[in-house]
This record gives sequence, structure tokens and C-alpha cells, in this order.
Amino acid sequence: MDTTQLEKIKAGKGFFAALDQSGGSTPKALAEYGVGADRYGSDTEMFDLVHAMRTRLMTNPAFDGSRVLAAILFEQTMERAVDGLPTAQFLWQRKNVVPILKVDKGLADEADGVRLMKPIDTLDDLLARAREHGIFGTKMRSVINSADPAGIEAIVDQQFEYGKRIMAAGLVPILEPEVTITSPDKEQSEALLLDAVTRRLKALDADALIMLKISIPTRPGLYGELAADPRMLRVVALSGGYSRDEACERLAHDPTLIASFSRALLEGLTEQQSDEAFTARLEASIEQIYRASVH
Repeated sequence: MDTTQLEKIKAGKGFFAALDQSGGSTPKALAEYGVGADRYGSDTEMFDLVHAMRTRLMTNPAFDGSRVLAAILFEQTMERAVDGLPTAQFLWQRKNVVPILKVDKGLADEADGVRLMKPIDTLDDLLARAREHGIFGTKMRSVINSADPAGIEAIVDQQFEYGKRIMAAGLVPILEPEVTITSPDKEQSEALLLDAVTRRLKALDADALIMLKISIPTRPGLYGELAADPRMLRVVALSGGYSRDEACERLAHDPTLIASFSRALLEGLTEQQSDEAFTARLEASIEQIYRASVH
């Protein structure tokens, strides 16, 4: 593990950029960027277009490690190059941004109010390639739709089981059990989630390191004790469907969290913008998210 990256993630001021849209979410991300489905006729063409979008963002002067602590990458993005360098090397060597890899393979069907992750059958190979690329950590997402105790226990069990395998491979896992912001019992789900995560965190070895990515909680400061545990490297929050303005407003009231935004970061950016307009919009977005994350 790179100790400089570790210290940046642990103590740095800023936020995580989630650039990890995968096959299911890519068409929507491209559409919001102004690239319609008529522009591609295959997955290969689609992923070429989304890599061009990500490259434009990552190479922009507004995007650097002074405010962006880490970037979460899709597997294909890790395997591609940016400005002549493998993406993870470009991020760290040119931008001082810590590279993190999304490792989940999508969501299973809902059961007991939650959607577990599909089995990550290729995890060992993926982690080996991640180490070769200089990846610091990983991210994997599952979803909580309602406050079902059995479902939430199952989702946290699965997250920690994979998390232990990732730690054993020398990487720091981000566990992401997302509570949907439209859930009618969101606050109750968050209380159950907090209890389930706390119990499993306390059972880890003293030198274990994990991160947690959650929806911005209904009650500010809910995850404060978790964030203070030495085994919890960082607690980050997703925008979860809120607009960037609302997500930043909510985040600013919770000093224990920093942002890990995807759609909210890209909001307002389009392929058709001039480089000057694109840079101005990205600069404003990064500054707004940074200010909401720095307490």
C-alpha cells in the first residue's frame, strides 16, 4: 500500500470523484452529456464515447488533487490510457489523485427489501490486475429499499465478506450499502444499517482499514462514531439522486462526511460545450462540492 496515498485519503481535504458508470448506467450518463443513443451501435462504441467524456474531465486543469482526493474508476477505464499513460498512473502521477476501482458486477433482484450484489466471480483476478495498475482501493455497491432487518443484515454481511477478501489482497475496500433517498422509512433503514456496520467493524482486527460510502443521512452526524473508529479510513456520501445543489446543501450540514459524487459532479457538462465553457462549469462544480466537503 502506498503510504502517501493512504495519508492523502485519511487526512486530505476534498472529495472523491465517482467516474465508474458501468454498462447499465452509461447510456444515461452519455445522454446527460449530450451524446444520444444514435451515436453508437455497439457496447464498444458506447464505451469509447464514455471514455472520451472521462478523459476530457480528467485532463481538464480544474480536475486535480488539490480538491479531488480520489477517483473511482470502471474496470474498462483502468485498462485504458489517458494522455498516453494507463489511467491509474495518469491520475496519481499527473494529477495527484488516488485511483480506486469499482469491482461489483451489478445488483441481484430485490429480496427482503434489499438488492444484494451479484456474485463477483472474477474478484481475485480483478484485484491482481488492480495491484498491477497501482490501484489503492475498491468500491462495491448494493441497495437498501426498505427497513427490513433481515435484508439489511444480509447486505452488510455480503459487503464485509467481500471487504475482507479485498483487504487480504492489500487494497482498501469502500463498502457501499446505499439507502435509497425515496425510501418511505429511510431514517429507520439508516439506523439499522448503522447498527449492523458498527457490530461488524468492531469485530475486525485493530489494523484493518475500510471505507464506507452511504447516502447522506436524514439525521446529520449519524455516522460520526463510525468515522472516528481508527479502522474506518473515511466515510463518504453519494448524491443519491439529489441535484448537486441539494446534495451539497445537505452534505454541508454533516461534518463527518465528504462527497463521493458521480452524476452530481457531471451535472451541467456537455460534449457540445467549448473547452472554455466546459472548464468553467467543471470548476464551479468541483469548487461547490469541495466547499460542501470541507468542514
